[in-house]
This record gives sequence, C-alpha cells and structure tokens, in this order.
Amino acid sequence: MSAADYPYFAPPPIGLAHRGGAANPANVGIENTLAAFRTAVELGFRYLETDVHATRDGRLVAFHDEHLDRVTDRVGAIADLPWREVAAARIGGREPVPTVDELLDAFPDARINIDIKAPGAVDPLWETIRAHAAYERVCVGSFSGRRLRAFRRLAGARVATAAGQVGTAALRYLPERVSALAHSPGQVLQIPTTHEVRGRTLALVTPGLVAAAHRFGMQVHVWTIDARDEMERLLDLGVDGIVSDRIDVLRDVLAARGAWPT
Repeated sequence: MSAADYPYFAPPPIGLAHRGGAANPANVGIENTLAAFRTAVELGFRYLETDVHATRDGRLVAFHDEHLDRVTDRVGAIADLPWREVAAARIGGREPVPTVDELLDAFPDARINIDIKAPGAVDPLWETIRAHAAYERVCVGSFSGRRLRAFRRLAGARVATAAGQVGTAALRYLPERVSALAHSPGQVLQIPTTHEVRGRTLALVTPGLVAAAHRFGMQVHVWTIDARDEMERLLDLGVDGIVSDRIDVLRDVLAARGAWPT
C-alpha cells in the first residue's frame, strides 16, 4: 500500500514538530511535554513527532531518552521504573512526562509520528492505538527493524509505518529493478540528510532517492532540519515533509510557499 492509501498523509509539503518543537523559544527545556505540543498546535502544526518508551508496569510515555536524567529532575531508566515514579518527574523542573493516552486525548485533530524507542513499547503502543481507534492518526517507525516488524505483525496494514534501514538503503544504493525486491512495506522514508558509511559521510537525501521513493508511492520526510536555507533546499528537491525543532522557522518557510497551515 502507498502513502495515498492512508488518511494520515496529507498532500505535501508538511511540517512535523519534533518533540513538539524542542528548540522553539517557548519550548526550550520542556521538550516532549503537553505544553510543548500545545505550542506547536497553536502555531498551526497538524503533525507532531514523539518517541515512546514503556515503564516497568507497561505505561506508554511520550519521551525521547531511555533515562529521565537529561531533561527531568529525576534519574533512572524508564523501563526499570514504575509509572508512579515516572509520573513524579518534571521536565525542566515543571512539566510532567505525558503518556501517549494523554497526547492523543489532548490533540484529537493532530496526526502523530511515533518512533518506538524500546522493545517493551511495541505491545503497549498497539494497545493504545486500538483503545483510541487512532489507526488513521498515527504513523509508526523505529530504528530497530525487529521492533518495526513486531509492530507490523500486530497492526497489519491498519496503521501507516515508516521504512526501515534496509528498505531505505535499497532505494538509495540499488538499481530500481533490484530495490523493488527489497522494497519496504512502509509508506514513508524518515531519514536524515546524510549518513556514515565506513567512516565516510554520504548524502542520503538525493534527487534519485526522492524520485525512487515517489515511484513506489512513498513520501520522504527529513529530520531534524532547523536552518531556513536547508529547509528551502530540501523542499526544492521535492521532499514531502520537514521534521524540525525550530517550528517557528519552519512555519514561516511553509507559509511563504503557500503551504500553511499544513
């Protein structure tokens, strides 16, 4: 199935608020909080991005790091802590760690890109999507091919997913007749502009990659882009979505192109 088969995907270009827009002036220090996501929605963003983890007792939280230490006033690995301890933590000393239930409830009109960051989050994510009937509101990806395959076994074709690393590499480096054999079941590439191969930095987002993805009916979303000139360059290249921490800058770039609100 292609991106066009899923209501999650709007006509491009679209802007995605990375962790709610972590570097937006109003959100500095409170990334991945309901307050940060609310700022993005109030700016006009319809697409929010978050990572997810599960607590020891299976509560699914919208949080980037494995540990609380970097951004909260508590310490410890989320997977090792019960929900009551994670719930007591405060991001930036003031904002609670949101559950994915809360995120879906707070922004019913938003579409949410979800990155599964831990194996224990796969089952709780599927159960949360089912409980909210949020099949058309989310797109799920992961750096882990194993976690992505596990989620697809649960969800089937009901939820949009991102291509894994193997499918991305096939589109970037193999001839089209060969890459078709390794084609990902995902509907979108979620990728950085470059990657490392044997100690060399190579361009990942190229005109050829974008064209190949579009021929397979996939969108291309690029992360994490905060500079205006890079946003402009990528949009001129034909990418379908920009994931950014500087949502104020991205909003202005898209507005100047007549693509706001997304």
